[in-house]
Amino acid sequence: MSETAKPSPSQPCVPVPEIVEFITRALVSVGIAPTDASHVAVLMAESDARGGDAHGVFRLPQYVKQIQDGAVNARPNIQIVSDRAGTALIDGDNALGHLVMKRATELAIEKARQSGIAWVGTRRSNHAGPAQLYPRMAATQNMIGIYFCVGNANLVPPWGGTEALLSTNPISIAVPGLRHPSIMLDMATTNTAFGKIRLKAQRNEPMPEGWMIDRQGQPLTDPKRASEGFLLPIGGAKGYGLALMFGLLAGTLNGAAFGRDVVDYTVDSKTPSNTGQAIVAVDIAAFADVQAFKQDVDEVWDVMKSSPTLPGVDEVRLPGEHSETLYRERMAQGVPLGAQLRKVLDELADRLAIQRLQ
Repeated sequence: MSETAKPSPSQPCVPVPEIVEFITRALVSVGIAPTDASHVAVLMAESDARGGDAHGVFRLPQYVKQIQDGAVNARPNIQIVSDRAGTALIDGDNALGHLVMKRATELAIEKARQSGIAWVGTRRSNHAGPAQLYPRMAATQNMIGIYFCVGNANLVPPWGGTEALLSTNPISIAVPGLRHPSIMLDMATTNTAFGKIRLKAQRNEPMPEGWMIDRQGQPLTDPKRASEGFLLPIGGAKGYGLALMFGLLAGTLNGAAFGRDVVDYTVDSKTPSNTGQAIVAVDIAAFADVQAFKQDVDEVWDVMKSSPTLPGVDEVRLPGEHSETLYRERMAQGVPLGAQLRKVLDELADRLAIQRLQ
């Protein structure tokens, strides 16, 4: 589920192309090559369009600060450092994470066409937006996409511990349908992603109980006190186990940061984060007739939707369904941006001497 803004008189909707152009201007102004800036801007704006408000233009000031402070390389040389038929390891050279993951996903799709399945890992990458962006790319190519990564701030202790050694370490899986949108899982291994907490703090909104606890184990609902507590893993020890294993697969396996080596880029904009990610592409044609499989996925969709609902529940929703609905709405009507975020973006534009969002 995404933390989304609701339109109001103080939250005018900004057309998605305007957001793309604004992000592009900002990134070019701090040294990112125009083509690279455009690629990143499109992915960031897609985050906003799909309801990932904590991962879209909201993140731009932090990315700019990292570039200016040297943690992110404006002119990277992204390289394949290990290459086999069905696998690869990419060194991102401290590039913006969107660029690294775009390259990794394209490579995984290319390899999967030949080998049936491909796994591409990254190191020396950075925050790359919401997890769903990259499996979606695979789904558009008649493939199943699977993505996981090491989050960019440790906010979760090992189960029973008191030192934050793990992050939200999300996973995302996209399975394409024919008539219906892809069934699209995008979830953190914690009850919420930290970006949602930052968004709550910016909006001066409380967090619901169950997102965080303080160091005495009591519910923490003030997002501005997030540094005083811990995120709660989904399913207790099971969520901790998932975070640990995804960290090993996306971090340790790739030679990327994990555990005490993770750099919190929200408070340290000077140290390269060495973020690790992994994308898996599975060519449906290696297992089944593509059209028949996608029809079967549609049937699963229809069966789930036809389930009788509990009292007070309007409908059963499939993973990614709400995001797809928002995407259609926001592509047509624009993205609602709150007054505080607009103020931050206007100040950023003035500092960079670029045109403000219109």
